[in-house]
Amino acid sequence: MSYTFAPLSSPDDSLNYSAADPAIDLLDDAAEAEIASAAPIDLLDGDAYAPIPPAPEGFRSGFVGIVGRPNVGKSTLMNQIVGQKIAITSPISQTTRNRLRGILTTSDAQIIFVDTPGIHKPHHELGKVLVKNARIAIDSVDLLLFVVDGSVEAGGGDRFVAELLSHTTTPVLLGINKADQQPADREDIDPSYQALATAQGWPVAKFSALTGDGLDQLQTHLIAQLEPGPYYYPPSLVTDQPERFIMGELIREQILTLTRDEVPHSVAIAIERVDEDPEITRILATINVERDSQKGIVIGKGGTMLKAIGSEARQQIQKLVMGHVYLELFVKVQPKWRQSRTRLAELGYRVEE
Repeated sequence: MSYTFAPLSSPDDSLNYSAADPAIDLLDDAAEAEIASAAPIDLLDGDAYAPIPPAPEGFRSGFVGIVGRPNVGKSTLMNQIVGQKIAITSPISQTTRNRLRGILTTSDAQIIFVDTPGIHKPHHELGKVLVKNARIAIDSVDLLLFVVDGSVEAGGGDRFVAELLSHTTTPVLLGINKADQQPADREDIDPSYQALATAQGWPVAKFSALTGDGLDQLQTHLIAQLEPGPYYYPPSLVTDQPERFIMGELIREQILTLTRDEVPHSVAIAIERVDEDPEITRILATINVERDSQKGIVIGKGGTMLKAIGSEARQQIQKLVMGHVYLELFVKVQPKWRQSRTRLAELGYRVEE
């Protein structure tokens, strides 16, 4: 696979590196087969979606907010339930920045999952926006799934979220995730969460978002707590996010995975242009960072890091668009963008209503 790495002729000195893959059509047989066999992700993009049918008798539907402290597996859970990768995942905490909606439709119900940013103490304007959006979601859904990390005992972050949820009138189900990662001497873990649930009268479900164990029972619990209702989205849809948003998130996921230190939380992706034709999808994206030192880390020695980010992101985006992708990445310094409400809005981060 061949990459070019060259300076751009741009009047903005902070925007001066790119990585693109001109040999995009030279895929091996395994890559071709993976694209061909991947299930398409049905996105809400413009008017290109199916009509909404009438719901049958006894059909239940509603919005379920997935809440919890950072890094408890909320995005992994939503991806597993809807059967598609629509939310990025990473061992880095505070990965989710937007309220993502994942849609599960069965023969007797439609659940719209709202994956919220992890509730934490914010340290900058971006953090304030994320936490405020998570709190808004608490009072704007029909049911709350409070997800906790079952591999460790309940901690201060869990108790903080539990206290926050205790003041809402929205029904809550406490979900103990990571059942597959519980240690052998786990006798104190489940009771620590059961105590949180018992104090509020919340039911409890235990599962593993990673392996899928217990998710059928969780789904049954959730549907039983929803009211009879209509289809809110076409049955084939798995997310209401536009394709460009998912593309940007897949690029950001690779930065979260491959970089270190302060870089992951200082990155925002802007999809500048998407050109589609029958043979290939060409994407131009900008990676925004806050400092020159972060730009250097993202680019890497001789462009190696930018090449790795672009290569891994392109493979994921090819599954999204079900075809070949030419991905060109630029790195730009936007000083203190996380502290500026104007720049946050420009990059798509704003308080949601």
